[in-house]
Amino acid sequence: MGEILVEVATDVAFAHGVPAQLGISGDALNVAAAAAAAGARVGLLSVLTDDDLGQAIAARIAELGISTRLVKFRTGQQGVYLVHSDPEGQREFSYARSGSVGSSLGPDDVDPAVFAAAGAVVAGGIACAISESSRAAVLKAAAVSKRFVFDPNFRPRLTSVEDATAALLQLAPRSYLVTPSFPGETSALLGTSTPAEAAAKLLGLGAGNVAVTCGAEGIQLDGEGLDSTWISSIPAPAVVDQTGAGDAFVGTLTARMVLGDTLPVAARYGAAAASLVVGGKGGTGFIPTFEQTSAHLRNEINHG
Repeated sequence: MGEILVEVATDVAFAHGVPAQLGISGDALNVAAAAAAAGARVGLLSVLTDDDLGQAIAARIAELGISTRLVKFRTGQQGVYLVHSDPEGQREFSYARSGSVGSSLGPDDVDPAVFAAAGAVVAGGIACAISESSRAAVLKAAAVSKRFVFDPNFRPRLTSVEDATAALLQLAPRSYLVTPSFPGETSALLGTSTPAEAAAKLLGLGAGNVAVTCGAEGIQLDGEGLDSTWISSIPAPAVVDQTGAGDAFVGTLTARMVLGDTLPVAARYGAAAASLVVGGKGGTGFIPTFEQTSAHLRNEINHG
């Protein structure tokens, strides 16, 4: 659940006349696309404009193998972001989303029966930050879901440290899994200096499990019935754009967990998917199939 955005991507700094590629992205869509590719049956709760643009976005959602039955259509402005990626895949963003139709998401949009029946529900800090109603929707979803997965996804341009921390403190005790990034989110929101310390603090707050993502280094995994586990990252065959790598990790991990894999195994699949996603342009520019992700992971095990 969350906001879907129109993506305008360039290879050079934005300026008049610069060629750009249009896409559809946003953390919720990226996560859902990765989960569907990993083999799960996925629905996406989001709000789109009730016009041709909204229908075009809905068509892209369906194209990615995601059910559109939960999508809402309302009059309003679709959120947009511009992104410039340098040759190493590092990104700079500019957003036009204030008052977007996606921010009209509210608790009445969360069907308790649907959310309670789901194998897992994923939401992030961006959905908590874009409006009070959207945050209330996330809190309702966490309350009714049997396995709630929360990605803090802290964006300093979108919300304050205080508000993002408050959302994390509210949602951690209701979460089956929390996936903060180190060092940015863990230091800002938790005041911790190591991945292990961050995991311990979240477990102490009531989170069931924690996967601290450490960029190109790997993942610190801790939780219920788990020994503290370090999962090494997998080198990317190609780096074009890092947009959506963290979302691919969360979506793939959640899907594989729901489908019966243990958390460590699911996290390894997530790491493999994340290292492939960066080879495409945009948040959903390249979504690897599960066969591709599995082969990539096997190759790393055999040669790593």
